[in-house]
Amino acid sequence: MSDFTQRFLFEDNDVRGEMVELDRSYAEVLAKHDYPEPVARLLGELLAAAALLGSTLKFDGLLVLQARSSGPLPLLMVECSSDREIRGIARYESDIGADAGGLRELMPEGVLTLTVDPKVGKRYQGIVSLDGDSLSACLSSYFALSQQLPSRFWLRADAGHARGLLLQQMPADRLPDAEARAASWEHVVTLADTLSDEELLGLDNQTILHRLYHQEEVRLFDAQPLQFACSCSRERSARALVSLGEVDARALLEEQGGEVTIDCQFCNARYQFDAADVIQLFAGGGTAEPSPTRH
Repeated sequence: MSDFTQRFLFEDNDVRGEMVELDRSYAEVLAKHDYPEPVARLLGELLAAAALLGSTLKFDGLLVLQARSSGPLPLLMVECSSDREIRGIARYESDIGADAGGLRELMPEGVLTLTVDPKVGKRYQGIVSLDGDSLSACLSSYFALSQQLPSRFWLRADAGHARGLLLQQMPADRLPDAEARAASWEHVVTLADTLSDEELLGLDNQTILHRLYHQEEVRLFDAQPLQFACSCSRERSARALVSLGEVDARALLEEQGGEVTIDCQFCNARYQFDAADVIQLFAGGGTAEPSPTRH
């Protein structure tokens, strides 16, 4: 299994953790676009963050992390579904080179929006400024300031491998004393801070946990698989076309020479609709698949 999250639990204190490894799914995201290395690295870190959060939140729907800025990297967007399917995309200026710098340089005045969009129930959204040195720091600050569980992130991506570690302090149970809880939390976080980039990217989860917490009693749960998948479809593209209204859809059809093309920005899939398709859509005839001669 090359793409998975794996939970662990400290038996003697109120802290749980989650680790993520993304290889194939991250490689598939990168294969769709020719991203410069600094952009690919930040996108990989955001993919890892979404996978970690998606594994810890209880929801049936979609988790979206969207970072926007006024800089040379105006958009990073990652989605992770409750079905453990992940996808991501970046928008960047063409002159970004390998030495473009990190988060501060690429995404000045940036804002990260976290959205949980359940199939049933109320939508949740939180916003944090991208004023830290890394995505890990920004996400950790967000959870430190919010009313949610105290959480710390460690995220790394390099050469098609994305990794992440998340620690969360749980409600008081094993350690009801406030001072003991604070000391325990500081202890596990301080040890995690010693984890190098090379260790997080190169070692398996059991080895990492042993190196960090060999004096603690830690229970490691079974790995849960993840995969790249795009939620685009001909039907969803048709619904977007219908949402324009018949007059505007016909005008777009004429403007594009008799065939409307809708491209998925995540996976580069292309959906085409000719005049007959548009007539059928607004007549309530549904979205028949194109003939074998059309692509």
